[in-house]
Amino acid sequence: MTSCSSSTQEYEQQNPTLARFMKEFRFSLALTPEEKQRIYRLRYDIYCVELEYEEPTDRPNHLEYDAYDKVAIHCLIEHRRTGLAAACTRLVMPHPEYPAPLDRLPLESYGGRSLTHPELNPQRFPPGSYYEISRLAVARAFRTRIKGNEVPGVSDNPHEFTPEERETFSLLISGLFLAGYATGRMLGKQLGFAMMESKLQRLLAMSGFHFTQIGEPIDLHGKRSAYCLNREQAEAGMDRTLLPLYQHIKEELKPQLDAIRLSWSDSMLYL
Repeated sequence: MTSCSSSTQEYEQQNPTLARFMKEFRFSLALTPEEKQRIYRLRYDIYCVELEYEEPTDRPNHLEYDAYDKVAIHCLIEHRRTGLAAACTRLVMPHPEYPAPLDRLPLESYGGRSLTHPELNPQRFPPGSYYEISRLAVARAFRTRIKGNEVPGVSDNPHEFTPEERETFSLLISGLFLAGYATGRMLGKQLGFAMMESKLQRLLAMSGFHFTQIGEPIDLHGKRSAYCLNREQAEAGMDRTLLPLYQHIKEELKPQLDAIRLSWSDSMLYL
């Protein structure tokens, strides 16, 4: 893939919105308890308050988390100018030696019976070769349909976004999945799983993420199905215009991922 630094002028001319997105948002992995709490607070705002999908884990501190967060890698997208948490997701990587339910994917725990694909079942692959992308969330202020200057549910202070800034918000979903895929790829994983609505699957397909449906729909805050994406599908189908963003995300996340790997030897191997 072409280096982001060597093609700056080219992609700025060909896709100015993508270039602005890379400048205006920061990709990071949560390394400290404080960084993880920012993500849990964003999830609380969306999953507990706005959508009422989940009960708060820590209501006084406005946090939403679950058992899987202990073995997850958390990714945050932050708006540089305002410092607001714009979007987040996580990668859950089970291991057979972890205590239940951490020895399996979240979608296996609540939707295992719905998995019908004869080949693309997590149980058919070596432990450590796959992960699940889950708890995807985009703050209300950064959804393109939100009008006006107020930032509801995110900050006590209103923030004003320019029309040019708002043009970049539509890239947040693609950015989240690129961050998840890039992290999984750097960890040597071969398969990514996700439980999602069909409309999200169609939206991701427009960016080249052609997931394979591997399960029947289940009622999980609406109809959702299990999907799978392998490395070949991702790299063959990825929208070529997103390659500079993919490379940019890898360059931002790699040193942070290396720091997380160092901590695993002292903690995560002994859950």
